Amino acid sequence: MVGSLADGTKVESITLRDGSGVQARVLTLGAALHSLEVPDREGRNADVVLADATLDATLAKPQYFGTVVGRFANRIAKGRFTLDGRDYTVPTNDGPNSLHGGTRGFDKVVWEVVDAKPDRATLRYVSPAGDQGYPGKLTVTATYALEGNGELAIEYRATTDAPTIVNLSNHAYWNLSGEGSGTAMDHELTIHADAYTPVDATLIPTGEITPVAGTVFDFRTAKPIGRDLRTGSETQLLRGRGYDHNWVISRTPSKQMREVARVHDPRSGRVMTLSSAQPGLQFYSGNFLDGTTVGKSGRVYRQGDAFVLEPQLFPDTPNQPAFGSARLTPGQQYVNRMVYRFTTDQGSRKTR
Repeated sequence: MVGSLADGTKVESITLRDGSGVQARVLTLGAALHSLEVPDREGRNADVVLADATLDATLAKPQYFGTVVGRFANRIAKGRFTLDGRDYTVPTNDGPNSLHGGTRGFDKVVWEVVDAKPDRATLRYVSPAGDQGYPGKLTVTATYALEGNGELAIEYRATTDAPTIVNLSNHAYWNLSGEGSGTAMDHELTIHADAYTPVDATLIPTGEITPVAGTVFDFRTAKPIGRDLRTGSETQLLRGRGYDHNWVISRTPSKQMREVARVHDPRSGRVMTLSSAQPGLQFYSGNFLDGTTVGKSGRVYRQGDAFVLEPQLFPDTPNQPAFGSARLTPGQQYVNRMVYRFTTDQGSRKTR
């Protein structure tokens, strides 16, 4: 999937290999993880990342497949925030709210390749002051690296020339049985969090931090993603058409990387663990995949055919001081590093 935008800007593709058979592909549009091939319990590789089959399809209906999301990942209530006593307005593109940076977030721009090696690549984008209404010129790098032992590391860094807010994450849609293979709702998910942030009818956090114990949001012990999705008495699931919430890994960013989630696919035997130092983890259960997208395999993506795990700050942090701070000032460096490690359960042969 390569080509050009309407203005002639070329979209390039970079292939990464680690020598063990693991292979990734990154696109310069949105600095997107376009594919990742990893082995199942029988040693057979499959691409476990969803993506459009063509560039034209991506341009016609952007869905953040594998992209960087920012300047502010997730939602900002009513597209407004205040910084240093000044009010700012950013585009609303998700009902009354701003989502993933606005109408032309980092997913919709072509990034510059600044370094490419067989097993890693670094891309850069310079977002000018006032871009989508955000203050300060923000210089961002995205590095994708295959680090051996089944590990994919993604690292985002940003600096600014004036005070601003920033919250970057990756929006890969995962299906450990392989993209186009059908539902991912039988995958067994663990999230290492004791609490989550409930949302209002527009999916903005209410400000509460609610224990997961005794709720459908309790993933402290592994359970199939889809087990509780049809619980009609849970208003939170009705609001998001499923899971589209932030889990509280910690109240503040951690100084050390730690495992925040684990996913096991009983069919293929693949296991994915995610490590991060971010305080929040947005878990989205592919609720809006509606059968109108044809993926790389030529098969249609339907609701629940993938899940998304986004390490980040809490949604709407700029408007909710109790959630911490998204502020970045000159001389500081924003860093969000996430490591996905793939292994297998080495169990019995899968049954389909």
